[in-house]
Amino acid sequence: MTSFIVQRDGRAATAGDLAPLAFAGYAHFTAMQVRGGRVRGLDLHLERLRTASEKMFGRAVAEDRIRGYLRTALEAGPADLSLTATVYSPAGEFTVAGAEVEPEVLVRTGPAASGPQGPLTLATVEHERTLPAVKHVGEVGKTYFLREAVRQGFDDAAFVDRRGRLSEASIWNLAFWDGTSVVWPEAEMLGGTTMGIVRRQLDGLGVPQRVQEVTLADLPALAGGVVMNSWTPGVAVHRIGPAPLPDAPGFLALLHRVYEAEPLVAP
Repeated sequence: MTSFIVQRDGRAATAGDLAPLAFAGYAHFTAMQVRGGRVRGLDLHLERLRTASEKMFGRAVAEDRIRGYLRTALEAGPADLSLTATVYSPAGEFTVAGAEVEPEVLVRTGPAASGPQGPLTLATVEHERTLPAVKHVGEVGKTYFLREAVRQGFDDAAFVDRRGRLSEASIWNLAFWDGTSVVWPEAEMLGGTTMGIVRRQLDGLGVPQRVQEVTLADLPALAGGVVMNSWTPGVAVHRIGPAPLPDAPGFLALLHRVYEAEPLVAP
């Protein structure tokens, strides 16, 4: 049984299905880790797809259809997978498609992943994503700045907006620890599904958390930092630009513990 599956609207995708997508960049997606055929934060993934479709296409694929496509893909592979669901318009890009054009769904699976071990160092670059609240494709800046960061001796890149605020990293959300509370950066960014899971689980435990502007000048006063995405709820970061961050094993353990407390749900 292979981990590599590509389906369009619930059936095996053909070369003809995929060819237009290979040359297009107007689509959005969500990425998730599947364990035992189930997913943490499924409601957050479905909400992400719905709101992004409404923003980009003026309409959304019905949730029961999305769930059906996910089930079909999962039934064809092993119990543990990485899965990406991409929503796009058959009208393609550089066109004006009306709301009557039904978006289509591409589901792709691959081997399960858990992210790097860390700790990581992040270069800083001034960059603001277009439609930052949407997880959309075709973002050349993310890969470019990642490669530039590695060329400079860093592991990845963190983005700073025009006001000097840290927002997010290339494919990660940022989170910090002040010794007693979790600090989430205030800026225009993508709200990650793992971030959403962690925040609601922290709320349930009564762990203090707050949203505030974080600049490079603020980092020396903080007690630790991490990045998180669909791979993992936390990889330690020990430097952002010129600013070191201390080890915070308790913070890292807390994030992993609350993430594990989120129930796994079948599509």
